[in-house]
Amino acid sequence: MWSKLNHLSIAAYTRAASLVQDLKDDERGLSGVVVAVLLILIAVLAIAALWTALGGWLQEQWTVITGQTFEKPTLK
Repeated sequence: MWSKLNHLSIAAYTRAASLVQDLKDDERGLSGVVVAVLLILIAVLAIAALWTALGGWLQEQWTVITGQTFEKPTLK
Protein backbone atom coordinates (compact mmCIF):
# COMPACT_ATOMS: atom_id res chain seq x y z
CA MET A 1 0.00 0.00 0.00
CA TRP A 2 2.71 2.50 0.99
CA SER A 3 4.77 1.49 -2.01
CA LYS A 4 1.83 2.20 -4.33
CA LEU A 5 1.28 5.67 -2.75
CA ASN A 6 4.99 6.37 -3.00
CA HIS A 7 5.03 5.52 -6.71
CA LEU A 8 1.92 7.65 -7.35
CA SER A 9 3.40 10.66 -5.59
CA ILE A 10 6.67 10.31 -7.53
CA ALA A 11 4.75 10.00 -10.81
CA ALA A 12 2.67 13.09 -10.02
CA TYR A 13 5.76 15.08 -9.09
CA THR A 14 7.65 14.12 -12.26
CA ARG A 15 4.64 14.93 -14.46
CA ALA A 16 4.20 18.32 -12.82
CA ALA A 17 7.92 19.06 -13.06
CA SER A 18 7.91 18.03 -16.71
CA LEU A 19 4.91 20.29 -17.42
CA VAL A 20 6.58 23.26 -15.72
CA GLN A 21 9.82 22.64 -17.61
CA ASP A 22 7.94 22.43 -20.92
CA LEU A 23 6.21 25.75 -20.20
CA LYS A 24 9.54 27.37 -19.36
CA ASP A 25 11.17 26.11 -22.55
CA ASP A 26 8.27 27.07 -24.84
CA GLU A 27 9.17 30.40 -26.49
CA ARG A 28 6.66 30.43 -29.34
CA GLY A 29 4.48 33.23 -27.99
CA LEU A 30 7.14 35.20 -26.19
CA SER A 31 8.19 37.45 -29.05
CA GLY A 32 4.59 38.40 -29.88
CA VAL A 33 3.92 39.43 -26.29
CA VAL A 34 7.12 41.46 -26.13
CA VAL A 35 6.32 43.24 -29.39
CA ALA A 36 2.78 44.05 -28.22
CA VAL A 37 4.01 45.48 -24.91
CA LEU A 38 6.66 47.58 -26.65
CA LEU A 39 4.15 48.94 -29.17
CA ILE A 40 1.75 49.91 -26.39
CA LEU A 41 4.58 51.59 -24.47
CA ILE A 42 5.70 53.55 -27.54
CA ALA A 43 2.12 54.64 -28.28
CA VAL A 44 1.55 55.86 -24.72
CA LEU A 45 4.84 57.77 -24.71
CA ALA A 46 4.06 59.35 -28.09
CA ILE A 47 0.62 60.46 -26.91
CA ALA A 48 2.09 61.91 -23.71
CA ALA A 49 4.77 63.80 -25.64
CA LEU A 50 2.23 65.12 -28.15
CA TRP A 51 -0.14 66.20 -25.38
CA THR A 52 2.68 68.02 -23.59
CA ALA A 53 3.85 69.72 -26.78
CA LEU A 54 0.38 70.81 -27.89
CA GLY A 55 -0.89 71.89 -24.46
CA GLY A 56 0.59 75.38 -24.62
CA TRP A 57 -0.35 75.88 -28.25
CA LEU A 58 -3.96 74.88 -27.60
CA GLN A 59 -4.10 77.31 -24.67
CA GLU A 60 -2.85 80.11 -26.90
CA GLN A 61 -5.36 79.28 -29.64
CA TRP A 62 -8.21 79.23 -27.15
CA THR A 63 -7.21 82.67 -25.93
CA VAL A 64 -7.00 84.00 -29.50
CA ILE A 65 -10.38 82.58 -30.52
CA THR A 66 -12.43 83.50 -27.46
CA GLY A 67 -10.44 86.34 -25.98
CA GLN A 68 -10.56 84.71 -22.59
CA THR A 69 -8.42 82.20 -20.77
CA PHE A 70 -9.51 78.66 -20.13
CA GLU A 71 -9.79 77.85 -16.47
CA LYS A 72 -9.95 74.34 -15.17
CA PRO A 73 -13.03 73.64 -13.07
CA THR A 74 -12.35 73.31 -9.36
CA LEU A 75 -13.99 70.79 -7.10
CA LYS A 76 -15.73 72.16 -4.05
